[in-house]
Amino acid sequence: MKTFNAFLYLLLVLLLSCQDDHKQQATSSQEYASTQYDDVVSLFHEWRAFENPPLLEGAPDYTVSTFKKRLPRFKELQSQLKAIDTSNWPVNQQVDWMIIWAEMNGYDFNQRVLKPWTRDPAFYKAVWSNRSDVPAHEGPTNHGTTELWTYEFPLSVIERERFLSDLKKIKPLNKQAQKNLTGNARDLWITGIRDIKHQSTVLRGLKEQDYIKSDTEIVAIINEAITSTDEFVSWLETESKSKTGPSGIGKENYTWYLQNVHLVPLTWEDEVMILKRELARAWSTLKLEEHRNRKLPELVDASSPESYNKMADEAAKSLMNFLDNEDIVTVKPYFDPALREHLGEFIPEEKRNFFSIGEHYDPRPLYSHFYHWFELARMDNEPNKSEVRKGPVLYNIYDSRNEGTATAVEEMFMHAGLYEDSPRSREIVYIMIAQRAARGLGSLYAHANEMTMEEAGSIHSEYTPRGWMKTEKELLIFEQHLYLRQPGYGTSYITGKYLLEQAMADYAKLKETKNELFVLKDFFDALNSAGNIPIALVNWEMTGNKEGLNLIIE
Repeated sequence: MKTFNAFLYLLLVLLLSCQDDHKQQATSSQEYASTQYDDVVSLFHEWRAFENPPLLEGAPDYTVSTFKKRLPRFKELQSQLKAIDTSNWPVNQQVDWMIIWAEMNGYDFNQRVLKPWTRDPAFYKAVWSNRSDVPAHEGPTNHGTTELWTYEFPLSVIERERFLSDLKKIKPLNKQAQKNLTGNARDLWITGIRDIKHQSTVLRGLKEQDYIKSDTEIVAIINEAITSTDEFVSWLETESKSKTGPSGIGKENYTWYLQNVHLVPLTWEDEVMILKRELARAWSTLKLEEHRNRKLPELVDASSPESYNKMADEAAKSLMNFLDNEDIVTVKPYFDPALREHLGEFIPEEKRNFFSIGEHYDPRPLYSHFYHWFELARMDNEPNKSEVRKGPVLYNIYDSRNEGTATAVEEMFMHAGLYEDSPRSREIVYIMIAQRAARGLGSLYAHANEMTMEEAGSIHSEYTPRGWMKTEKELLIFEQHLYLRQPGYGTSYITGKYLLEQAMADYAKLKETKNELFVLKDFFDALNSAGNIPIALVNWEMTGNKEGLNLIIE
């Protein structure tokens, strides 16, 4: 009898314990639930702190064991975000939530599918000489980079310590790469070797600079970095002989990534259709332009440094005056200096690539694309008030916004009257659109594993008018390699342009419905104020139209 009573007592204790556990789990789940925007901001900072990996021997740790160890914490952060109720929030705050949601999806996709630390040797490029013309580096980039462009030489005491700290990450990162890189993506592997080789070249040039070569400690660290980089290259070249696999991620993965990470409400098939249409439109319109201009003299290219500098200065003045005088956008004081830092220089005809060919006839089409630099100057001088949007969004999620806008304004500024003084310059605009459509189309087939990177490059080259992509092969390799590394980037110029045109149409329709005047400057000012976030989110914020987003939210 005593034994039976003891059993009942133990059973009661267990039942109560289970109820307590259940209550504790429920309480824990309820702790995540929130309706407060401030909780999103706090979670954003927690998420960003987590996204930056721990260190292994002084370099970011991308080992399989560390990813597995950190996965539960990632899932917890995802759960916290999804438990937040945003239904009664203003649109701009809901947009911030979606940015974090997309970034977390990007982390998840990188772990499951893209795995750049495993498949992509260029991921381990650690030395960057120049700032990107978009908010962050194009393509997957490790967290241990040395950003030479952020340093002012000769170095201050504090900056010297930062410089040494950056350089010291290169050797352990190269060492780790040789353990992590177990993938079989042949095109990524073979082409990535050139990125690592170039790093060695940059480091050799760096240590010979007058402001560096007298600092024995820095030179010693650079020499270590050069040796480890050269050893890494040798290892990559040896391993490359056994690489036979595809480098694309496949149509299904590509579509999921577009929709759930970059918030582009399209499929792989949609993008093929849009890029084919844009390629045909660019070619046919180019021929109509050529016909219309057939009695006009041909454009004359700059033939000397003096003539180029004069042309570049006049082009910069023309563009800035046009934007201001024609009420295209509110021209900020930092616009002109930002543009003038990137006017380019004279290049002999035999060394010109696609972009410099057009630039030597009339720089304004390319300078229009340099809307990029206005956006970065805005980030530096007038950062977005939202903590979530203040800096670059992760994983190149900004591509539809930044690359799409820069491409769209080339044609928009043209239609608004930029080339009234030079009708033949309009031909350059359509050549640039055709080139971007061709290269993006090639990248789609490469990601579907229907073409190799080289075959994709042939579309890029053959379907660019006037043979302008056949003059210099380095640009072709660089672009197709980037687009294979970063799904969706190669198409974002054209599909982002399409989405921006849709946003303008929705904005104009909304104004007409309200019997209000459409003002182009107001549209571009609203676009700029929204920040460097996906165009679908900008459209939602400007017009209330979230039709595309409704299709992609899980």
